[in-house]
Amino acid sequence: MRIIRQADCESIFPYIAYIPENCSDHPALLIQLHGAGERGNGGEDLDKVLVHGFQKIVDDDNFRDCILLMPQCPTDSFWVARIESIRKFIDEMILKFSADTTRIYMCGLSMGGFGTWYTAQAYPCLFAAIAPCCGGGMPWNAGVLTMPIWAFHGLCDTVVLPSCTMDMIDKLKDTNPHLKYDLYEGVGHDSWNMAFTLPTLNWLLSQQKSAQ
Repeated sequence: MRIIRQADCESIFPYIAYIPENCSDHPALLIQLHGAGERGNGGEDLDKVLVHGFQKIVDDDNFRDCILLMPQCPTDSFWVARIESIRKFIDEMILKFSADTTRIYMCGLSMGGFGTWYTAQAYPCLFAAIAPCCGGGMPWNAGVLTMPIWAFHGLCDTVVLPSCTMDMIDKLKDTNPHLKYDLYEGVGHDSWNMAFTLPTLNWLLSQQKSAQ
């Protein structure tokens, strides 16, 4: 596994990328949005993006032909305020890595869960699948989300109320046949520990949208 750290201002956001040895010339991209506690301004702060997420489980055996990208949100901001910048970052990474645009995925936890829902609602044609965890979106606009979705939330979460995810689920049940969700009994805010597992990763990477 090759690791790239882009901590300066050459990119839209500082980021860390995990690149498996067996990538093709046109790999998939998985963009992972961290929570509020992992914000920073690059430099030594950048390693905060490694605290939670899929990077804890990926290796060259289970993560093939996909690049895991972990951008860092600035300390004084939050993902939902940076939706246009997230899109620019993804476009930048597509060009940088000659990515397969039919296999662009997004996941996120807490603040990053909100960022995942909102970015997908702003640019629904961009993603092959999303996996938001303990976040929330705009239920009134849920109908634009036609891609496969696997949503997660702990039912004992007191930081981000479970209703934030459940309201999205209730709206999507009637409009999105590709919806999956796990609501964990007895689990608080750290539901990402149950959500960001190998089965979730395998499910994400199995999705592909039609070429446009």
